[in-house]
Amino acid sequence: MAAPRWAGRYFDAVSSDGDLVRMIGRVPDPALLTDGQHLLPDDVGRPEPIPPDGAHERIVRVGVTLTAASLIGGSLIGLAGAGLLIGGSDALGLIALIVGVLLVATHWGWVHFAEIGATRLDARRQHAVISRREAWLQRIEPYARYTVSTRVRDDGSIVIERLAHVPRIVGTRMFSFERTVQRREVHSGEEPGAAVAERAEELRREAARDTRLERERYEAAHAALTDASLRAADDAERLAVVKTASEALSDQINARLRDPPLSE
Repeated sequence: MAAPRWAGRYFDAVSSDGDLVRMIGRVPDPALLTDGQHLLPDDVGRPEPIPPDGAHERIVRVGVTLTAASLIGGSLIGLAGAGLLIGGSDALGLIALIVGVLLVATHWGWVHFAEIGATRLDARRQHAVISRREAWLQRIEPYARYTVSTRVRDDGSIVIERLAHVPRIVGTRMFSFERTVQRREVHSGEEPGAAVAERAEELRREAARDTRLERERYEAAHAALTDASLRAADDAERLAVVKTASEALSDQINARLRDPPLSE
């Protein structure tokens, strides 16, 4: 099947030069490390997973056990204290009753304490992994990427989709990606497999080309903005030098006006 070339039409539509400049200097949204991973383009990969740690669950289970023990034990001690009070053992009964009430009132604290402790332990043990994940995230640059994916429907037809992962502004200094389907082609299961594979490969080449062009546009804009910033800094430095010299000259003139030479 001879399909028309359509990629260039979408290339211009999804990212203007103004939008590109607004992205420069922004940092990736940390949500891309967690529930926003599905928005990431394929070419950036995926962050290193945080390995599960059995110690966390063990500490939490200990907290749950202590919670149950405090509730049950506190109830029994409180009932025993009440019985001692009724039986005339005022001092011992009062102490037992107070201890029982305190255990029952604070029993939920054990599980919360265990959860906090386990979380802090995880943070210490997983510090290296977390640091690598954050460093990986910071290497992602805010320009559009294009990918092609295929899937098979229940009727045996093959769907080819071109996806755009376009950066979008989040907050005041971050960016994320917006994932959209630019085009969807459905090929019957009766079409020759070689023709469908060739079409998918053609679209992948176009997506890779457009991604490369977007990267070049971003790099050019970044370089131009950096150069302009440096020139502005140089201009500001020159103005500061000129202003300092002018102020020194003005001070000298004013001093002479206030205290003219005796020869005058």
